[in-house]
Amino acid sequence: MRKRNYFFIVVLTASLVFFSSCSIKKMAMKQVANTLTAPGSSTVFTGDNDPELVGDALPFTIKMYESLMMSLPRHAGLRLQTGSLYIMYANAYLQTPADMLTDEEMVKEQFLLKRAKNLYLRGRDFILEALENKYPGFLKKLEDKKFGPALSPMKKEDVPFLYWGAAGWLGAFALNPFDMKLGMTVPRAKAMMDRVLQLDPGFGEGSIHDFYVQYYGSMPDYMDGDFNKAREHYKMAVEASGGKKTSPHLSLATTVAVKEQNLKEFKALLEKVLAIDPDADPDNRLLNTINRRKARWLLEHTENFFLEAGDDENTGNNPDNDE
Repeated sequence: MRKRNYFFIVVLTASLVFFSSCSIKKMAMKQVANTLTAPGSSTVFTGDNDPELVGDALPFTIKMYESLMMSLPRHAGLRLQTGSLYIMYANAYLQTPADMLTDEEMVKEQFLLKRAKNLYLRGRDFILEALENKYPGFLKKLEDKKFGPALSPMKKEDVPFLYWGAAGWLGAFALNPFDMKLGMTVPRAKAMMDRVLQLDPGFGEGSIHDFYVQYYGSMPDYMDGDFNKAREHYKMAVEASGGKKTSPHLSLATTVAVKEQNLKEFKALLEKVLAIDPDADPDNRLLNTINRRKARWLLEHTENFFLEAGDDENTGNNPDNDE
């Protein structure tokens, strides 16, 4: 009897030690995850002035976050951080370089864009899963186009998840507007962005308005395209950012100005990009640096976008003029 009691005590003690060690390990991992996803933690990347350094570091960092997320699958902050970094990487280090390749490099361009689309959607899915964890049934309601019931429970604290999830979704579609299957889902992403605008119109110092510049400026008429709305959001984006962000100028230049074949406006907007000092907005130094590089490239390759690249007298709406 004593032997059996002794055996029971040994087993119980071993079990307690095992589960305690697991619990301590999980607590430690949560602490690490909380530190890595604390507000402002991403500025170590977004505030850097060396795009190549960040580009080399991001793949390892993203996979490290993803590995940690596998152990803490319901950690919302990790899902947001991992997903948004995938989306940022796809945009800055795959799509942007692809956009600046020559016609002779079409194979490489298509390879980069295919990768970008894959990572846009991967990032989106990580973030959507976080929203599903918090609001069970969210994805099904979204799929059924019950946008009100799906999005009305969302609060201001959910805005980053809505924004980045929709950004990855629409970024993927923008790379291949002929993907009809993905195109059918675009209204879901648009509804998410509309909810961001309702909850926090000043989100990201104008980031939400910059999104609408790209959205209304790039979509065809039959899919909600509207140049007037793009210009309205352009003004709001510039105002919200205090004129420190390059993105609104670049977005209007590469969408509305190109579609209207307004070379004069195109050049004026890109000159505004180049006039912004990246150090004026330390938290967004990386993006402003990359955008300035792209603006220089665009100015050197206007013939790729305009039928009469030498016609500086092209007239049209200027973003500084009254509507």
